[in-house]
Amino acid sequence: MSDQPSYSLQTINWGRSLFLTTTFLGTLIGVPIFLWFNLSEITGWAYLLMFVGFFIFSGLGITFGYHRLLSHRAFEASWPVRLLSLLSGATAMEDSALNWCSDHRRHHKHTDHDHDPYNIQLGFWHAHIGWIMFRRDLEKTLDNVKDLERDPLIRWQHRWWAVIGIGLGFGLPTLLGYMLDGVLGAWAGLLIGGMARLVAVHHCTFFINSLCHCIGKQPYSSTNSARDSWLMALFTFGEGYHNYHHQFQYDYRNGVKGWQFDPTKWIAWALSKIGLVSGLKRVPNEKIMLAEIRQKDLLLSQKLSSRPHPVCEKAQALFTDAGEKLSDAAKAWEKAKGEYGRAMKRSLDLTKDQVAELRAQFDAAVTELREAIHQWHAAHQQFAGHLA
Repeated sequence: MSDQPSYSLQTINWGRSLFLTTTFLGTLIGVPIFLWFNLSEITGWAYLLMFVGFFIFSGLGITFGYHRLLSHRAFEASWPVRLLSLLSGATAMEDSALNWCSDHRRHHKHTDHDHDPYNIQLGFWHAHIGWIMFRRDLEKTLDNVKDLERDPLIRWQHRWWAVIGIGLGFGLPTLLGYMLDGVLGAWAGLLIGGMARLVAVHHCTFFINSLCHCIGKQPYSSTNSARDSWLMALFTFGEGYHNYHHQFQYDYRNGVKGWQFDPTKWIAWALSKIGLVSGLKRVPNEKIMLAEIRQKDLLLSQKLSSRPHPVCEKAQALFTDAGEKLSDAAKAWEKAKGEYGRAMKRSLDLTKDQVAELRAQFDAAVTELREAIHQWHAAHQQFAGHLA
């Protein structure tokens, strides 16, 4: 059972609360008033482009940089890419990379439990923004980001992130607006490219912590509250496939299916093709399919337990047999994969024929597993049909 947070004047983080409240109300009230009186006097389409451009710049700083590159080390990046990620991440004004990644790693380690900074069990509002605006007595150290502290660029950003964020996130759009439309343009740039853009980035990020732990599907695991939401993926550069992410957090992809919208994944892949990114981590397709099967099996078992009448014995026997074959094939695949992986690490100690033999055994295990998966799906479809 999670300890309920104490929301009181004594626990308010005044600096963060005033900043979040001011920018939100300024966007909600100030921007419409400004546009009502001044839209005809400024180059409106330019500020729309500014909003979109800075939204993408800031958003990718979080999804590509803070999240997948740094928090999960899902790939390695050259120093220009790391620097750009740190600069763009700072413009989101969501703390330094070190602090952000520390909180996020703690979230994955303690999902839905007391030490989860944005624990959804404490309520939607807490997971969305309350954890930022109010202090809780949680362990707050950087012991879980020692690997990141070794990077001098990250240490530099940790010291200067607020200055960078204000300069690039507010100062730059203000300057661009001034160059375009004078003083009125400077205000438009500040309000639209700076403040409104920031509020949009904030709440898209916050919705991953709140909405994606409440609404959506759980095709890979129901051991925690994370859910997949294609709708949130559209606004968060692919981060909405949150159930997959919590099950396989080190995969550089969140939208693992070819048709799923995940621009962060596409950018990482594209940069790897020109040598700016390397070591893209992927979960094997077989492991993903096994996770989906386990989840389907769990849902089917729950459906069976609530069914008052027996089902077709023949269909149930076929399904049970397919499950046993799948279990055996999965064990053989894991064994072959492990042996081949260990062999590749000590390939200098093995002959080419020995490596080739292990590779052939692994390929055979993959083929056998995929056939078992195909048979399981066919048996599952037939058995589930009797439950309909």
